Amino acid sequence: MNKFHIYIITCLLFLVSCMGSKKDKAVDDILAKGKIDPKLVPASVGYVPVQPFFTGFSHPVDIVMGFDELLYVVDDKGLNILDQAGRLQQTIYIPGATDVTQDRRLHTYVAGRVNIIVGGQTKNVAAVYHLINMATGNYQIIDTLIHPYCDGTRGSSFSALDEQVKFTGLACTAGNVLYVARTGPTPDNPPAIADNNVLIFDKDGNNSGYATGLSPNSPSLKSVMGLSSIATFAAPPQRVFGINPNPDFLVTQGEPSQAIEFRALWIKQFNDPDLGIVYSENTSLLSFDNSKASSYLYKPNRFENPSDVYIAGDQNAYIFVVDASKDSLFQFTARGYEGVNPPANYGSNKQIFASFGGKGQGLFNFDEPSGVCYYKRMVFVADKNNNRICRFKLSTDLE
Repeated sequence: MNKFHIYIITCLLFLVSCMGSKKDKAVDDILAKGKIDPKLVPASVGYVPVQPFFTGFSHPVDIVMGFDELLYVVDDKGLNILDQAGRLQQTIYIPGATDVTQDRRLHTYVAGRVNIIVGGQTKNVAAVYHLINMATGNYQIIDTLIHPYCDGTRGSSFSALDEQVKFTGLACTAGNVLYVARTGPTPDNPPAIADNNVLIFDKDGNNSGYATGLSPNSPSLKSVMGLSSIATFAAPPQRVFGINPNPDFLVTQGEPSQAIEFRALWIKQFNDPDLGIVYSENTSLLSFDNSKASSYLYKPNRFENPSDVYIAGDQNAYIFVVDASKDSLFQFTARGYEGVNPPANYGSNKQIFASFGGKGQGLFNFDEPSGVCYYKRMVFVADKNNNRICRFKLSTDLE
């Protein structure tokens, strides 16, 4: 072996050491983030389970990927914070936790319950906990929004029915405005607003009003009956042109005992010259085009008990809905067409049906799914009664 050969071998060894190997921790972490079983890749476009699913939870009911790129999961134990490989970083006990969201300042909000003293008696009421410093591990609760006192229309009054009120959904806008979905037994409560509505808070926790114009009493394309979740367009990852500033939101109406034809609604914000900011229906989603899709977000009775909705933060802006009664994940385009965009050279412009589910413990099954989110082409589902977080990718997104 001459000096030239020795030089070449030395260079190759150096390059291999720089690139790492499967024994390198960094490489191991990357490989552990998800594996695709080639036997599960569908022949046509569809979602594929990414292994391993994350386990060790106790009835997970909500999930969100924060702007800090940490995964937040709410279950019986409270708020669980994980990295993207599913490794638990910490658990924060939040009484009665049901929902979580995060704004662009990395401030985290968790819906739960709190005990207060009213007339010398302990009352357990709905609350939203406002936390900071989540990524550092030294979190702080800097504020708590407590029903009914956080509602500017209620003042300091307390009703015997207020313990039955629940905060069922949280979402933030690009401007760090917080929407809080609320349900309760009082459908009409003048001069205060009805229990069923969406409260609006500024970044400092001040109630700046509610979603005026929505119906708490009867089902319609702008009703807020039995709200089970709320979602905005401000979600990571940010788009090429920045975060979506759209102030609209989507809600789901659970309450399976009610006859509600349209249970997932897109609520639009308008500026009325006389009334100011009002909220109303999005009638564009009623424009069905059977040449482009076979089913729609606004297809009558498409859902039975939708438990969560999420809008992807990338350029596709897919809408995801999980239904706890149908044990299914539904996927729609931003135009309300059910399905995913066909890949290039597919031969058809029609949306490809990609919703799936069914009760069970299999890789394509759920048992009362209660939360959904999306991050970097990955869909996460909080599979409540299977005590796991499921992960899926489109087959066209596999690398």
